[in-house]
Amino acid sequence: MCTDLLHPAGPRRAAVAAQRLRRALASGGASVALLCCTAAPAAAAESPGQKIADALRRSPVHVDPSLASAVDAEQQRELAARIRRTHLPIRVALVPLVEGDSWGGKPEQLAEVVHDRMGGGPAILITLGEQPGDISAREWPSDAHQSFHAAAAVFFQKDMKGAGPAKRVARAIDIIEAGNGDAVYERATADLGAPAPTRTTADGAGAKAASGHGSPLVRLLSLAVGPVLLLAAVGLLLRRRSRLRDLSTPFALPRSVFAAARQADEAGLRDRAAEEVVRLGEEARTAQGAPAAVERALDAYAAAGTVLDRARGVPDLAGVFALVAEGRAALSGAAEALLLCFFHPLHGPAVRRIPWRPLGRREQLRVAACETCLRAIRTRRAPEVLTDRQDGRPVPYFEVPAEDSLWAATGYGSLLSGADDSLAGRVQRGDFTRTRD
Repeated sequence: MCTDLLHPAGPRRAAVAAQRLRRALASGGASVALLCCTAAPAAAAESPGQKIADALRRSPVHVDPSLASAVDAEQQRELAARIRRTHLPIRVALVPLVEGDSWGGKPEQLAEVVHDRMGGGPAILITLGEQPGDISAREWPSDAHQSFHAAAAVFFQKDMKGAGPAKRVARAIDIIEAGNGDAVYERATADLGAPAPTRTTADGAGAKAASGHGSPLVRLLSLAVGPVLLLAAVGLLLRRRSRLRDLSTPFALPRSVFAAARQADEAGLRDRAAEEVVRLGEEARTAQGAPAAVERALDAYAAAGTVLDRARGVPDLAGVFALVAEGRAALSGAAEALLLCFFHPLHGPAVRRIPWRPLGRREQLRVAACETCLRAIRTRRAPEVLTDRQDGRPVPYFEVPAEDSLWAATGYGSLLSGADDSLAGRVQRGDFTRTRD
């Protein structure tokens, strides 16, 4: 069963695999729950997060022994002294992050766990990032010192190229102390938004490969930069942190996924969408949450596979990402689904709903917007929108008649009618019109 579910060609068999997994969960769910309950106390006794928290109570800088050659004892003392001079609640936890570790390779999960083990309260935690050469910062309460962008900006500063983690962390501490991380980030990324060429898609439609709306998601750099550096840039540039509330969850799609997706041409976008469908299947298979939540995730997995199989262009592929986000939101147990940006779902997760009236229309909608689009609208600028084709010409996707486009009808989730309405449910009932062709 697991092989069918996770096979790279699995989207065509997604519905069958989902049904099999449901039966397995139904028959074995009680055993899994019992196993988790019995194993939890032993795991909590000596948790990695607790060890890091204990170390940070002794010193504001903790470096895993495996990284001692990269940040030696003298550099650690210098960082600790720099932190103390700021009189800010800054802590530095430099530990390796790899997929499958205690925090799933995610710096935000590491930060959340350590912050919780330290008792909560105002704090700024600097860690390594998801990509080589990247550092990350998380702050409680959110945005008090613009720490997220302070750390993200360091990657893009030219004088930090080739710098070790100690120098990068020191620079981030200085920016955090100055309190101008947002402005530093904007300056550091200002020249990364050159438009990409148009590529003709299989159906003859021109698909824009990711011009960044200022310095977008597709964190870019040229093809001359190696694949690793490109992915690193991609992951950083779109991680624009919400000033309103923290929407990250253990199963949320990383913002770097959307950054890389916008950088790709249609073929590359299709490959990335397929990867995320497979990952959702893996996460649903190993999830230990409520059966109803896993069921919703499996429905989203099956629907994402259906859409991926019949996708004809970028709008459909963006729909795959929206369905994956819907499935991961179910697994996270979030009370409210984590919506993608209404205007351009490949911008990534929205930060809040806003009132918006389409040009030339009287009705006002409340749609989910990412931070970049929210800022554009507040300053009376047109947000970047995802386009589709109608009568042979590109138009905003939401101007396609709703009966012809599931995405226009739902705004990739923004326009659903309530908690019982879902993108997966609409695909299942045939609203994705490709299934009727």
